Amino acid sequence: MNRIIVFVVLSIPVIFISWKTIASLRSHGLYRFFSWECIAWLLASNYIYWFDAFYSVHQIISWILLILSGYLVIAGAILIKKCGKPRQNRKDEALYSFEKTTELVDQGIFKYVRHPLYASLLFLTWGVFFKKPSVALTVVSVFSSVFLYITAIIDERECIAFFGGKYLAYMKKTKRFIPYLL
Repeated sequence: MNRIIVFVVLSIPVIFISWKTIASLRSHGLYRFFSWECIAWLLASNYIYWFDAFYSVHQIISWILLILSGYLVIAGAILIKKCGKPRQNRKDEALYSFEKTTELVDQGIFKYVRHPLYASLLFLTWGVFFKKPSVALTVVSVFSSVFLYITAIIDERECIAFFGGKYLAYMKKTKRFIPYLL
C-alpha cells in the first residue's frame, strides 16, 4: 500500500509538469512522461532500500549510476542554459522553455553525447533499480529505457527539423547516450 501512495505522490508533479507534452504522439514529451512514470514506480518500490547493505555490490553500482545521473543532468542543464540560447520565440508548444534552444550545443558533455539529460534519466533508472534488483523491476527498468530511447529518436527528428544539416553533422560525431558506446 505504501508503494502505491508513494507512486501517486510522485506521479502528481510528473503529470502536472508533463500535461502539455503528453497530448501528442509526435512529441518526445509523451514517451519521456512514460519513462518518468516508470522511474516513479522504481522509486516507490525501492526507496525503503536506499541505504540498506550500503557496501554491497548492487548498492555500489547503484551509487555510481546515481552520481553519474546527477553529473549529467547538472552539466547538461548548465550548458543548455549557457550555450543553447533558449528563446520563447521558437515555435514549438510541446517544448519546455529550456528546451527551446536556438543554438546547437556541441561542447562540454554535448561534445560526446547528444542527450545528456536523457542519459541522466537512464542512469537514474538503473541506479534506482540496483537499490534492490528484482525481476519485476527489471521489466519496469527496461520499459523506462525503451521509452527514453524513443524519446531521443523523436527529439532528434525535432532537432533535425530545426537545425537541419548542422544537427545531422553533429549526430555523426556523437553518441546518443554514452560516449564512445551508445
